[in-house]
Amino acid sequence: MSTRATPNDELRELFRETILEHYRHPRNRTTAITDPDIVAHGAHTSCGDSVHLRLRLDDAGSIAAIEWDGQGCAISQASTSMMTRRMTGKTLAEAEEIVAEFRALLRGEAIPGGAEWGELHALEGVRQFPVRMRCALLGWEALANGITRYHITRQVEAVSGAAKTL
Repeated sequence: MSTRATPNDELRELFRETILEHYRHPRNRTTAITDPDIVAHGAHTSCGDSVHLRLRLDDAGSIAAIEWDGQGCAISQASTSMMTRRMTGKTLAEAEEIVAEFRALLRGEAIPGGAEWGELHALEGVRQFPVRMRCALLGWEALANGITRYHITRQVEAVSGAAKTL
């Protein structure tokens, strides 16, 4: 009987190790941003997972700092940790594109442009557990919703400012 590791076994091990590393030692998990430009929240009431994001933008509109806090399963918390590392320095448009590409990655779809995902490839294993995809997407969806609200707020402020000058 052979006990050689298969590529599938190696993927499972990578998945487990990377998820546990980010869960045990989350990146950007803090509450240091005192005046965020974007605040977002995501939650799964059925399981108790939650994520709170705070972003500060630089003068060019790029994500200068992103932090989070939350609670939940290893997948939701590790995925959010990895997401914050991926988003730092990106414009909001780039961040929205990366969120869409990450959704495609989890669904097993081809990603336009062949983006390099590094440690995020570990989350591809979630595809084998469809119920856990919601966990992996929690922080990403919160970010996307926060960016959408930021754009809407800016548009409303622009219209209100224009109306005041009339």
